[in-house]
Amino acid sequence: MAGRFAPSPTSDLHLGNLRTALVAWLLARSSGRGFRLRVEDLDTQRVAAAGDTARRQLGDLAALGLDHDGTVVWQSRRLSAYAGAVDRLDTYPCYCTRREIAEAASAPHGDGYRPYPGTCLRLSAARRAALEATRRPALRVRAGGARMTVTDLWAGEVTGVVDDFVLVRNDGVPAYNLAVVVDDLAMGIDQVCRGDDLLSSSPRQAWLAARLGGTPPAYAHVPLAVNRDGKRLAKRDGAVTLADLIGLGGTPSEVLGLLAVSLGLAEPREPVTTALLLGRFDAARLPRRPWAVDPSDYEAAWVNSRSIT
Repeated sequence: MAGRFAPSPTSDLHLGNLRTALVAWLLARSSGRGFRLRVEDLDTQRVAAAGDTARRQLGDLAALGLDHDGTVVWQSRRLSAYAGAVDRLDTYPCYCTRREIAEAASAPHGDGYRPYPGTCLRLSAARRAALEATRRPALRVRAGGARMTVTDLWAGEVTGVVDDFVLVRNDGVPAYNLAVVVDDLAMGIDQVCRGDDLLSSSPRQAWLAARLGGTPPAYAHVPLAVNRDGKRLAKRDGAVTLADLIGLGGTPSEVLGLLAVSLGLAEPREPVTTALLLGRFDAARLPRRPWAVDPSDYEAAWVNSRSIT
């Protein structure tokens, strides 16, 4: 049994990412589970700096005291595992563009995902041949309109219709919904803690886990960190990475304290450790509203503190 944190090395982890990682670590450790790390680098394996970004991400987690079990798993090294899973599923090629899907599909889910309307499910041989001459197809799983219910630790039961979602993109890269399920099964992950923008994808992933002969994990989706305008936190919002905050005079321990305050586990500027937070952690008391981050609140405090000393 294990929980996990699985960042994509597109940029350094910001406070919202670090907060989710902390909750995932606390949930796993407080329930007697192991804690695993995975680098989801399928989209970045051709980016020269992705490896350096991933190493900084792993270094930030270690600096906060979030230890892990086993070796770090890199998705880019597991392509054969994804191909093997695809061979076990009922699939068909899809030639639709994103624009065509957007025009034909219903409104997107909270994560921006648009359920597939089934356009390519029953193409004639002639139509498929015509499309094949001009487009590279993605590969979709045939779900047959299945419905799947998952139980989230905080959101309760969530039921969704499983559309014929993409397993392999038209550039040949395994899709997120495939890779994350295959990896979680292989790594013994039975507890998935992540941002609540991904809650709506859970029924699809749980269904796929079952189709591959596994048991869907327990889910726990954490409210996101947002900026002053209520939008998802990003690097453009100011000093929001560990390196940024250290540059202002903060320390990893103080950043951990900042995260702990946001979770109701510490008082402002109280010295904390992961061991201390683990002793205080109660999943039922986790704040259920987004965390509004205003970098100016702690930028001024740390700059002033550094100037005084």
